[in-house]
Order: sequence, then C-alpha cells, then structure tokens
Amino acid sequence: MSKIKVAVLFGGASSEHDISLVSATNIINNIPKDKYEVICIGITKKGRWLYYPGDVNKIASGEWKSNPDCTPAIISPDPMHKGIIKLESEETSFKRIDVVFPAIHGANGEDGALQGLFELAKLPYVGCDLGSSAVCIDKALTHTVLEAAGIKMAKWRVLTHSDLNSIDEKCVQIASELGFPLFVKPACSGSSIGVNKAYDLESLESAVKLAFSHSKKVVVEEFISGRELEVAILGQDLVTASAVGEICSCNDFYDYDAKYVLSSSKLSIPAQLELKVSDEIRKTAIKAYKAAGCAGLSRVDFFLTDDNEIILNEINTMPGFTPISMYSKLMEDAGLDCGELLDRLITIALDRHQQ
Repeated sequence: MSKIKVAVLFGGASSEHDISLVSATNIINNIPKDKYEVICIGITKKGRWLYYPGDVNKIASGEWKSNPDCTPAIISPDPMHKGIIKLESEETSFKRIDVVFPAIHGANGEDGALQGLFELAKLPYVGCDLGSSAVCIDKALTHTVLEAAGIKMAKWRVLTHSDLNSIDEKCVQIASELGFPLFVKPACSGSSIGVNKAYDLESLESAVKLAFSHSKKVVVEEFISGRELEVAILGQDLVTASAVGEICSCNDFYDYDAKYVLSSSKLSIPAQLELKVSDEIRKTAIKAYKAAGCAGLSRVDFFLTDDNEIILNEINTMPGFTPISMYSKLMEDAGLDCGELLDRLITIALDRHQQ
C-alpha cells in the first residue's frame, strides 16, 4: 500500500515565520513515517515558495532556504493537477499530493489566504476552513461573532487606519470608556506580536501606532485581571476538549518572549480548578469553536477572574506545534502523543474532504 503524500508548508511572509519553522520541524519529525511521505514546501519571509528536499533539522534554524537543491514550487490552484508545480530551469514538472499540512501561523497562513488556495485546488488540508480562519485571526470579527453567540469577552474598541488622523481624541475617548490599563493588539496577528499594555494616554497612543505596523486594524481591550487558561480542541463533527491548562507567564503578560524565547514561563496541566469551573471552561471552548465554524483543531484561550468569571480571550486556529507548545502538551495529557495527534489531524482532513 502506497504512503499518503503530505505536503507540509512552513515559514511564510508573516511576523511568525520563525515560530512556523520550529513547529514544522517538530511536525515533520513526528509524522508516522510508515504511513506518510512528507513533501516539504518552505515559504520565505518575502513570500517565495521553494520545494525543500534537504535535512529536516535545518529548517528551524532557517538554513533550509540556502540549500542548493531548493526548487521554486507552488501548489497549483487547478484541481486537475492535485499537487505541486515544480519549476526547474526552463522545465515544469508536477508532483501529486494527497493532503496539505499548513504549519504556518499568523498572516498569510492562518487567516484564510492559504485555505482559499486549497479550496480552489480541491485539496484536503489540516485545520480550519477559509471562513473560520478569517474570523479567528481578526480579533474584531472574533468579538463580533462570539459575543453574538452569548460568549463573554473583554470590553473592546476597534480602530482603523483612518483613525490615525485623530488619534489623540480617539485615545482619550477609549480611555474614558474602558479605563486603564488597556491591552492594544493588532487585529490580525498572533503569538502576541505587536501586543502592548498601556497605562496612560501617552503609552496608549504609542501602543496603537506600533500595533498599526502589524495590522490595518487595531483592537483595544479592557484589562482583565485573572489567570490565563487554555483548552485544546480536536475534531469536526465529534469535537473533544482537553483538560484546562494554565500559563504562569514570566513577563507582565504572555507575550512573544514569554512564549518562545524565555524558559521561565510555566505550564500547569491540568490547571488546579474546581471541577465545575473546569467543566464550564471546556464547555465554553467547544461552544466558541462551533460558533466560529472551526474544524480540525484550535486552541481556545481564557481569563478566569478572582470571582470565577470566565472570559474568552481568543481562538488560535493553527496553534504552535513546537516541543513546548500548549496545544500538543494538552493533547499529550489527553492520551495522544505527537505522532498519534498528527495522524488524527490528517485523517480528519481527509475525511472532511470526502464528505
């Protein structure tokens, strides 16, 4: 029986490029080799697509793109091709694939852009579809959709690029409505990149301007004092939720450095919670997952206040797959090691396509 050909995409033209390289390395090294043949496609920070036939362990460092055997390659949007077009010198060749694993986080990967390509190509792919990816990457849309479903989130305001013309007045208005401190976030970014905490009008304005360098839209949220909790979701029709995990950040909040650079942040799995609180968080995570139209996998993040109020923070549709990432750690706690988890995700993708 021939192996299933899985194209693993990594890198990408986004601020989360380096995280993707680490996630992809972990994914490729753990995919069951007796069942799957992996085809590596790297995307540079400038958006160039390259077929990579080299050593998997040179992906995380970024060395992969200097390999002389890299060949320009793209996934064809033509459903007749069912795979990759390789451009070697003046010749074109085709390589068929069975399923795509887009291990790309943030913009141009987790926002529906790639998912639209896969839909055009009629290729099965791991993770959420175009619509749910777009809803969950855009924090303003996430608020709108989930609050309409009756899910509690932080109070928020949105700023568009035209608001920069009157940024002083907008900041005064937001501060008067939400109070300080405030969290300022690029609407369409992940891994806490570009996120800052503002304590006064001066830092609020600076944080807004910085966030606009990462996104065309900025969300400002009230500060929620509480524990940071996360739930891993797996499945499509039959959806399961992991135990609740807790993050004890080494920084003021769980920013990029706390997630990926520093080693002193701690994950507690399972979190020490009353059973009824844990059950309610898991139930809310599944409700949010379904309300946003998610499928395959997502990580749903919450705050839990001192009086046990559950407030949803965000949904991450392609969570990190690094060796220290919460999603895989939570699934391991649920009894799925990395190889079994990847097999399950690919199987879900193939089943969904057949439906």
